[in-house]
Amino acid sequence: MGAIEPNVAALCWFALFAAVAGVEFYVLAGAFPLTTRDDLTAKGAGVTLAALNAVAFLALAYGALAYGFAELRWTSVVIVTGLAALFTPGLFHLWPERWRDGAAGLAILLAVTVAALAALQSVGGVFVA
Repeated sequence: MGAIEPNVAALCWFALFAAVAGVEFYVLAGAFPLTTRDDLTAKGAGVTLAALNAVAFLALAYGALAYGFAELRWTSVVIVTGLAALFTPGLFHLWPERWRDGAAGLAILLAVTVAALAALQSVGGVFVA
């Protein structure tokens, strides 16, 4: 494995961040455009949760890629990102439908994404030098 990717710990962290970002992408794809989601726009918290999730997703995607390119070979970044894109729909479909399509799912996913951002900052220091 050392000949393929010498930094296995960073590879595992990057795979985790890519998986969380992938699931976040699929949940957000169902939440936008908000004009088609009466269940989210009927409550003020639904719109706020969707907006916070979008910001958290962008931060995680940027941070994960910055971390990946700083710590890994570019081929490893491409392969793991491709694997995450390939397998995160399966993770998405493991969730109960009420979590995928409602405010509860957005709240849970926001908590998971914030935890991933905290882990990313802890292992990579991407956001504050």
